[in-house]
Amino acid sequence: MADDLCFFTKDSFILKSPKKSPLVLRTVVLFFVMVCGVYICTICLKQISTGSTTEFLNFRVVQKPCPEPNIEPWEIPYVHYPNPKTYSRAECACNPVRYFAIMSMQRSGSGWFETLLNNHTNISSNGEIFSVKVRRSNVSTIFETLDKIYNLDWMSSASKNECTAAVGLKWMLNQGLMQHHKEIVEYFNTRGVSTIFLFRRNLLRRMISILANSYDRDAKPLNGTHKSHVHSPYEAAILASYKPVVNVTTLIPSLRQVEETTKKGLEYFKSTRHIILYYEDVVKNHTVRKMFQKADLLVWL
Repeated sequence: MADDLCFFTKDSFILKSPKKSPLVLRTVVLFFVMVCGVYICTICLKQISTGSTTEFLNFRVVQKPCPEPNIEPWEIPYVHYPNPKTYSRAECACNPVRYFAIMSMQRSGSGWFETLLNNHTNISSNGEIFSVKVRRSNVSTIFETLDKIYNLDWMSSASKNECTAAVGLKWMLNQGLMQHHKEIVEYFNTRGVSTIFLFRRNLLRRMISILANSYDRDAKPLNGTHKSHVHSPYEAAILASYKPVVNVTTLIPSLRQVEETTKKGLEYFKSTRHIILYYEDVVKNHTVRKMFQKADLLVWL
């Protein structure tokens, strides 16, 4: 009877846990693989999208280089393709531009000569820019102003359209040129700027013109306004009625000083590409005057 009671042994009460279903495990692994796959695909698509956008933008920015102009090899340093910051040259971006500077002295016909140049459709001479002292206070400000002019970013009444073929300014010898001549010569030679010297042969007439201009500044006989340059025979006759008094004592020293200043200017800038003109010759010589009125000037510039 005791054997019958102990029929159930100790091992009979040990229950083995059932094995996990392989289907559940496979489902979990598959889900994990799918999540990782989606994440990796998303990252790859973003990289591909960024790369293609960058290539597209780079393609848009690249510009076709301008063809070489049909000029002599020695002219190449004097032909430029400025890229203005304030506007686009559009279809004229490959039109070459030449840089120049008119160096002169007050009352030497530079205003009349500059008007002659500006009559050309594609030539811009921007006036006596360095008459403002701040612009010539040091070499840095001078260079900043020149860069703005030659980059076609200087806006004035003489500024032409985006197809400008020659751009420059009028610069008096007593407006920082002589003080900083070494640096300016280096700038001109590096940037390919051509120099036009314009002086008067008759220095006595120049002195009389200075005296008359001083009188006009104070008296203002032309309707109460001061005009450095007249544009009609009537205005010229009014100014001619003034008879200035010349100080004979200081006359000769003053004329000699002008001559010395002119010689120094020519000596300082002789290494630049330049041409020397005299007001009287340009006025009398119709051939020379027509050259500056037409496109023939661009051949020299």
